[in-house]
This record gives sequence, C-alpha cells and structure tokens, in this order.
Amino acid sequence: MNYPYIAYSPKIDIQPIFKNLMGDPMEVDMSVDSTIFDTIDVRDQKGFQKFLDDHMKNNHTWGVASYLENREIVLSQCPQMVEEQRFYHLGLDIIVPLATPLNAPLDASVKESGYEAGEGNYGGNVLLMHESPYFDTFYSLYGHLNKERLPAVGTHFKAGDPFAFIGDFHENGNWFYHTHLQVITQKGFDQGYLSKGYCAAKDLAIMDSLCPSPLSLFKV
Repeated sequence: MNYPYIAYSPKIDIQPIFKNLMGDPMEVDMSVDSTIFDTIDVRDQKGFQKFLDDHMKNNHTWGVASYLENREIVLSQCPQMVEEQRFYHLGLDIIVPLATPLNAPLDASVKESGYEAGEGNYGGNVLLMHESPYFDTFYSLYGHLNKERLPAVGTHFKAGDPFAFIGDFHENGNWFYHTHLQVITQKGFDQGYLSKGYCAAKDLAIMDSLCPSPLSLFKV
C-alpha cells in the first residue's frame, strides 16, 4: 500500500504528532495573496510571532499554514530560491508553542538528524523512516527544532513516542514557532528532496510522487 492511502487501513494506527491539540486551528495565509506582510517585514520573525500570539490569544491554541502555498514574498530575500524559482511550500507548517514535544506518527527509525545553520533554513531537523509490511517505505521530515535535543541517527521510536521539540529563533533558522512537516517518498528521497522544502511551478505536476500532501499523516 502506498502513502497516503495508509490512512484508510484498519491495520495502520497513525498517532498525533502533537498530543492534546484543542479546538480549531488558526489558518495562517503566507501566500502571495496574503496581507500579513503588508505591515510586517517578511524576515522579522519575532514580529511575526507576536502577530500570531496576538491573533491566537483566547481564540486558538495552535495553527496551520498550507502545503503547496506559493510563498514568493516570504522567500524573496533567499537568493537560491529566487534563482531556481522554488516558491511552492512542500510541507504543512504546524504552529505550536516553543518547546512543544513532537511524537512519532508511526513506528520509525531516525534516518537523518542534524542542524542546518543559516537564516531561513531548517535549523534543527529530523528525518524519520517508516517501514512496515503493510505499506511501502516512506519518510517524514520535521524542521525548525531544538538543536540540543535531537535524537541520534538509528534510534527507533514506537508510534506516539516523543522524539524532538520545537526550537527557538536562534536554533530553528530564525522562524516563528512551528515545525515544517514534509512527507517524502522513496523516489523523492532518492532525488534529493530531503534538502528541498519548496519546488518550482514547473514541478508541481510530479510532486504527488515525490512529496505528497502530509495531511494524511497529521492526525489530531
């Protein structure tokens, strides 16, 4: 069975990555049509975090920002993205408080674990490999984590086990508090999508076979 159809199998029990999320999420628009960055500097992530805190207070305890969203404005100061025209977001951003633990959605082993330095990068990040007799092997990537509390490569986790924590500005690539959740197929892994959180418009037609929507892996 291929991802994402594992979500329909009674043999596969997908666990929440974040436990005890309550209520509706705040839906955060970071697309080219958003008005958020009319008043906030796109790289003032502390200012953006304050914006989120102010709007979520008494209304939401968590939030999301979309898969395949066109983030040309957000990435306008990233030369490599501009040169390659890679503006379409390949993950689901899940917005939760600083230091919130992440839990393995399925039984997993740590394929990669490390720190990507630099403004706008992943900071602390973990790649989990999911193998089962019930589905084809695939991977889930988590970015913007606490770099001091990363698991070692080769560590095994059961579904529901905590494996990492949301990182602060100095260690998460200088981003608002969230994780970038990206699903990567074996084909996508072989083609280098571990290091690509965005794609170009010309590649959208093939993304389902490389980095399909992570929504089926994200349970509340």
